[in-house]
Amino acid sequence: MPRHIRSAWLKTLATLALLLLAAGVLGLLSGHVWMCIALAAIGALAWHYWRLRRVLRRLTARHRWDVGDGTGVWNELDRLLYRNQLEMRTRKRRLLDMLRSYRAAAAALPDAVVVVDRNSQRVQWFNEAATSLLGLHHPGDLGEALVERLQPMPLAHWLAGGRNAEPILDVPSPVDPAIRLNLRLIPYSPDYWLLIARDVSKLLRLEQVRRDFVANVSHELRTPLTVVHGYLDMMEPEDFPGTGPMLEEMRKQSQRMAQLVEDLLTLSRLESQEHTEEEAVAMAPMLATLRREAEAHSQGRHQISVVDNAGVDLQGSNKELHSAFSNLVTNAVRYTPAGGRVEVELAREGQGVVLSVRDTGYGIPATHLPRLTERFYRVSSSRSRESGGTGLGLSIVKHILGLHHARLEIQSEVGKGSVFSCHFDADQVRARTETASLPSAEDFSA
Repeated sequence: MPRHIRSAWLKTLATLALLLLAAGVLGLLSGHVWMCIALAAIGALAWHYWRLRRVLRRLTARHRWDVGDGTGVWNELDRLLYRNQLEMRTRKRRLLDMLRSYRAAAAALPDAVVVVDRNSQRVQWFNEAATSLLGLHHPGDLGEALVERLQPMPLAHWLAGGRNAEPILDVPSPVDPAIRLNLRLIPYSPDYWLLIARDVSKLLRLEQVRRDFVANVSHELRTPLTVVHGYLDMMEPEDFPGTGPMLEEMRKQSQRMAQLVEDLLTLSRLESQEHTEEEAVAMAPMLATLRREAEAHSQGRHQISVVDNAGVDLQGSNKELHSAFSNLVTNAVRYTPAGGRVEVELAREGQGVVLSVRDTGYGIPATHLPRLTERFYRVSSSRSRESGGTGLGLSIVKHILGLHHARLEIQSEVGKGSVFSCHFDADQVRARTETASLPSAEDFSA
């Protein structure tokens, strides 16, 4: 116990003792000792109850506390309550200042910020940008259902996802359909969600300009490359002595440029495509084709095996899926030294399917894995040029799988090889309609 509180207690007890002593002396003089002591004790008790009642009333009324000049325990209690009240008011003022600062910062954000009640999905608060981007108005929309206020935006099913809700990358604003929004839901507490809407109209326009530029340049390059390649084919080394190696290198580079143009056109088409064809993709013939392509590209330098452990087909575009799978298989053969193995396996994964391409090639350092699907990204530029790659294959694979609601996973270890896996959800899986199936891996070994 602090010294000043102990001193106040001692002074209060000393005052009470002196009061009872004086009452006892007065009782001796009057001949009624116990009566005087009892009256003094009752008076002291009544005074203490009166001070307690005063403290309770002032606490209930939440008035500003006054501090007296006394030194007793009640005066010490007044000082403690005054100090606590002062600290609480200071803390409250600081919290209010912080709240105003946070609200001012949220209000100044260019993105729309909406606080939504998790249970009722009603609007609790929003900043100024929510008015221009989402059409919410203060104070009429406070407490209103968010889904009803943001019609015709498809939010009901999205909000039901809660923490698992994926960001909506492109949706028209209810204020102006020309404004394209990126929506993100952040559950920041057990009771409230934060809805953030960002205007991505300029980014989408720039992305469209980039796609149009790539497509137009690729189309313009296709014709002159075809002409150059045609004339090079007409030129024979016998007609131009000493130019054999030069003509061969020119043909090789023109073919590489032509392949680069074709890949750019393919990527541009995939980026502008929102949906893919819905047809049954027979996987048994697909895997047989991949095996033939791998063996043709390997020229007997690798062990090739293809295994079908799923026994199902896929739903999607046969041409696009073949392009994606062929890219992975070709890369595996291209970047695996002679004598290595390339294994292709189709297997079940829960209700879905995974197609894996495993090789025993050079391997890829972990720092490069997150960027492998970027356009023109190369782990080793010299090795890619030697193998004839364009740097667009994995980017094409990623876009094709995205159109099929699938995902690409990459695992690799330097010196041991890599595994490229295409994971398809149950919605893309179909029962096999053909009786043809692939033999075991031993039958496909080469």
